[in-house]
Amino acid sequence: MGVVIGIDLGTTNSCVAYLEAGKPKVIPNLEGQRTTPSVVSLTSSGETLIGSLALRQAVTNPENTVLAIKRLIGKKYDSKEAKETEKKMPYKLAGADNGDVMVVVNSEMISPQEVSSLILGYLKECAESYLEQDVEEAVITVPANFNDHERKATKDAAKICGLKVLRVINEPTSACLAYGLEAKKNAIAAVYDLGGGTFDITLMEISDGVFHVLATNGNSYLGGEDFDNRIVDWIMEEFKKENNVDLSKNKLARQRIKEAAERAKQALSFSMESKIHLPFIFSDKSGPMHIQLSLTRAKLEDLTSDLISATFPFIEQTLKDSKLTPRDIDQVILVGGQTRMPKIKEMIANFFGKKPIEDINPEEIVALGAAVQSGIIEGKTDESTLLLDVTPLSLGIETENDTFVKIIERNTTIPTRRSRVFTTVKHNQKRVRVHVLQGESSKASDNISLAEFNLVGIYAAPAGVPQISVTFEIDADGIVKVSAKDEDSGRIQKIEVKPSSGLSSEQIEKIIQKTQEEGGEEEEEGIEQAEEKEEVEETEEEEKEE
Repeated sequence: MGVVIGIDLGTTNSCVAYLEAGKPKVIPNLEGQRTTPSVVSLTSSGETLIGSLALRQAVTNPENTVLAIKRLIGKKYDSKEAKETEKKMPYKLAGADNGDVMVVVNSEMISPQEVSSLILGYLKECAESYLEQDVEEAVITVPANFNDHERKATKDAAKICGLKVLRVINEPTSACLAYGLEAKKNAIAAVYDLGGGTFDITLMEISDGVFHVLATNGNSYLGGEDFDNRIVDWIMEEFKKENNVDLSKNKLARQRIKEAAERAKQALSFSMESKIHLPFIFSDKSGPMHIQLSLTRAKLEDLTSDLISATFPFIEQTLKDSKLTPRDIDQVILVGGQTRMPKIKEMIANFFGKKPIEDINPEEIVALGAAVQSGIIEGKTDESTLLLDVTPLSLGIETENDTFVKIIERNTTIPTRRSRVFTTVKHNQKRVRVHVLQGESSKASDNISLAEFNLVGIYAAPAGVPQISVTFEIDADGIVKVSAKDEDSGRIQKIEVKPSSGLSSEQIEKIIQKTQEEGGEEEEEGIEQAEEKEEVEETEEEEKEE
């Protein structure tokens, strides 16, 4: 086994790390930066730019520069999240044949998995350059509240760029691994993770090398992007008041304002006021117009107070699920760039009655934890190190009258296997439909549909007589398998939950082949140019924790 890297595939920035001599280390990218903007841009000449180079294209080539793709991975085009993203982002979205959301770049539809694979591929390249060897395996982090669709889509993105994912690990869990390995002490820790696009809260017990997740919760569509957008909206409102001009539909102007909003937000983590100056933002018959505003920390807090407050019901529910109180928490760990905001630190300190730990870089700790997990898999850490994670959402099936019956409750330690017996609703029924769902609502239609399959060949019998045993299994990655068995006939139908959305195996293989062919063409072109001058089966391994 070669080096296994740990990757935090973030909404705003991504980071890659590995384990060296028992300690996790961040791998700098090819430009020497410790984090890489999660941005991809396709130029009119067909060139693909990734990271900082792509970010520089955001103003000059906004429609073909893709930001915050993590907010769309595993989503449907008609979803609330996709519609909200489409309003705020300069690039266009479209729907695939199966209803998945697609990004339109240079008049071509590209899946979020393909965009994410370009970012992952760049991080892979950075690791190979730094380590001076091929890298083929990785541990990748995802938000704790990611559902089955989103987790599988992330694994598909890795497969496209040639990475075998040994483990998918929840971001707050990963952060706690990095913290706990360094701290080497027993504690109950709360991990407050507010990144660019998602929010998670996780409670974990660290005891003699055992990392046991007690409960987790969150919102997969709440993050720093929403804070930025509040500032953007405020700037545009102020401009409209002064000039009677609406800039909301002007993509070039909006992107310039967004970049200024991000800079102002970051500056207000260290100062009380930030100047926003954007010359020549618009021009009409009366001449050029400029933006000249002053944003104070107090105003920022006022604009975003409801976003911060929205995280606390999740904290309270997680404490309730784990039967703990704020006083039971020994350490509070902040993860994600948005947690640099002083108001967030203040409110978290007040809620838990203790200051959060501030000696850990919130933008790097998740990747460092993924590197620790890679070391556990490779056997490079203390043999006593053990990770016990949980499933963030309940799993079950639909029954009569749109009812959702839970088989595995949320916050159940994984890997796990649970069964429940059901029966038929009609006389002489010879088949049953098993509709697999994920969520918390008692109403089936309000939850996330994961898959459907039929168990056929049931012995004819009066309604209520057949015994149909439905079994759910969740592996260490949080990936679901379901089986149904008719106890009388012995008929069994099994399925590894493959969502109706997402890329099929055939689509993934086509994308991989296309990428390889394009790479081969570039290599051949390079050889020809040089000559002219002188005359370039995935197996999911379930971790066994003993």
